Amino acid sequence: MERDERFGRADRVIKVGFWINAILMVMKLLAGHYGNSEAVFADGVESGCDFIAILSTIIALKIGRKPYDDKHPYGHGKAESISAIIVSLVIFATGSGILYKAVMTIVNRDYAAPQFMAVIAAFATILIKEGLFRYTRTVSKKLESPAVEAIAKDHRKDALTSVATLVGVGGAYFGFVLMDPLAAGLTAFFIFHIGWETFSGAAHDLMDGQPPDELIAGVTAIAEGVPGVEHVHEIRGRRSGQYLIVDLKLDMDPSMTVKQSHDIATEVKRQIFERFSNVGDVMIHINPHEEEHEDLIRL
Repeated sequence: MERDERFGRADRVIKVGFWINAILMVMKLLAGHYGNSEAVFADGVESGCDFIAILSTIIALKIGRKPYDDKHPYGHGKAESISAIIVSLVIFATGSGILYKAVMTIVNRDYAAPQFMAVIAAFATILIKEGLFRYTRTVSKKLESPAVEAIAKDHRKDALTSVATLVGVGGAYFGFVLMDPLAAGLTAFFIFHIGWETFSGAAHDLMDGQPPDELIAGVTAIAEGVPGVEHVHEIRGRRSGQYLIVDLKLDMDPSMTVKQSHDIATEVKRQIFERFSNVGDVMIHINPHEEEHEDLIRL
């Protein structure tokens, strides 16, 4: 997949989520306010916070697509992981606000009887947000973008919390008024869980955590399958936005010329690019096979 196509797909999926989320936000705030449902209104506030998250992601994608320069020789892809961190913090803050409001409602016994419009709003949100999650997650898996993945998780979080909202507002509608603030409180814990997942994944990438074992094994198999490569001495990788940067140390016949080893390394890189569209660069170091050599490193 070409670079412009990757970013174009990311743009489309995020913009779709942005505008649908705008409609849902207005719908839930109005239904929660006029329908006397704390849980539905809290859901609407949460959708409002999603605006900040999605806007942050749009900005990050614009920064992340900039090509490398003298000051950023590895590109600007880390902006996506920073965006995912911001998204997670917004999610945590939203959950805290919803939990506080629910607890205060229960403590003060300030219950209200929801209207049927609030029930309909919660049900519609579940269907729409689950559909958005599946659409966004499919694109995220193809692009392996941390920013798009964070948005997908945010859509799933909305769908799950709306299930709790529906149970609460539905129960309150039929007379069990305590269920509405309880549902709002339960919603907060769903939000905390999604926030932690988003934060931990982005932090892993910012700390240059190793890519999945399946990718490492796949790259190793490709390299060792190229004639002239005796063994993969070491392999490391790190994420930069939608791309992975891979470092390879290859053992080769020490009697090779520089030209021969260079050609083999180029073929290794070409095959890796063909197999993994999300690998942005491969740095290759050549070691003499079956000879003592020292790897100098300070890390």
